[in-house]
Amino acid sequence: MEIIAAYGTILIILAIVFGLYMTWGVGANDLANAMGTSVGAGAVSVKQAIGIAIVFEFAGAVLAGGNVTNTIRKGIIDPTPITDHPEILVYGMLAALLAAAVWLMIASTKGWPVSTTHSIVGALVGFAIVGIGPEAVNWGKIGKIIASWVVSPVIGGTISFLLVMSTRKLIFDTDNPLKNAKRYAPVYIFLVGFIISLVTLFKGLKHLNIHLTGIQSFALAVAIGILTALLGWSLIRKVVEDPDADREFHFASVEKVFTPMMLFTACSMAFAHGSNDVANGIGPLAAVVSIVSSGGEVMQKSQMPIWILVVGGAGIVTGLVTLGYRVMLTVGTKITELTPSRGFCAELAAASTVVLASRTGLPVSTTHILVGSVLGVGLARGIGALDLRVVMNIIISWLVTLPAGAVMAMAFFFFLKGIFG
Repeated sequence: MEIIAAYGTILIILAIVFGLYMTWGVGANDLANAMGTSVGAGAVSVKQAIGIAIVFEFAGAVLAGGNVTNTIRKGIIDPTPITDHPEILVYGMLAALLAAAVWLMIASTKGWPVSTTHSIVGALVGFAIVGIGPEAVNWGKIGKIIASWVVSPVIGGTISFLLVMSTRKLIFDTDNPLKNAKRYAPVYIFLVGFIISLVTLFKGLKHLNIHLTGIQSFALAVAIGILTALLGWSLIRKVVEDPDADREFHFASVEKVFTPMMLFTACSMAFAHGSNDVANGIGPLAAVVSIVSSGGEVMQKSQMPIWILVVGGAGIVTGLVTLGYRVMLTVGTKITELTPSRGFCAELAAASTVVLASRTGLPVSTTHILVGSVLGVGLARGIGALDLRVVMNIIISWLVTLPAGAVMAMAFFFFLKGIFG
């Protein structure tokens, strides 16, 4: 308690600095791979991707980011054994933030799309093992998260595979692909608006004190879906057939219909990412702030101040702007060749899976889901359409992430304990 009384302000400043560093890493790595499909498919430029991310990532973090944050903060480890020594938990949260941030920086400079969720979960487990004891780790929860690493890319891949097959049946394999693309495009865009808003309304607005019934949420989601469909239709009807381009690539005109559609999935992907992944950077920061401001009380439940969500959103956007292009290239161009229609299917599948996961409060990996979705799109064209070497490198970087986070967190924990203790 004396340490928290003496160094409280310093500890909060450190938490904010480390939290910003961590969310910077989330932006450089995770958000970059969320936007990579749009860039890789040629639907948006890197500058446009950054603009979309600034608005929608921020909105997702602030509007719907409160739920997963609770899981990261109190679901992974049980701090009860150290309630009399709250400074131990503060050192642990700081060490976890720093360890995850350093690993994300290393991965981003290499262009590896690793999981920020793995990074922070591994770091929290590493601290808990040496700082509290192995029994403090909620191994059941860890098991669920590990299962989600397999299940979520499979779900993302399956949805994207089915979406590609539906576009093939309804649009590409018909007598008049361009006419059918214009006919069915608003339906696909409706799905984007409907799914993202429904899940957000069901779960994410409690910390803003907005409470809607199930029927109200559903009706509002339908309205938002119709609005996005109308907006999409107004963009799509301007697309005209380009016979010259069609001679070079048979479906060039049809792909032009999917280009504006990808603007919607890019926005929804950024929003979904903000709602799920901001927690990785600010969960531990929120824990430190709540312990210090309560004078050393380790509370299981505490209010999530809006300013912390804003700090998280700002850090994420900065990361994308400064270092995100490397991971964007890996996801957007190196796994499989993406066209706007394939990219649209991958992003709609990924965004749906991510928001469903944040609806359940499970901290899944956006990276895994998106890579799974891109793989699903590639598999729809046969295994030869995938660059298996790139896929193997990505999977190896995923496996290394958890232990790397854990080992670094252990080292940083002892370092911080030595300085303040």
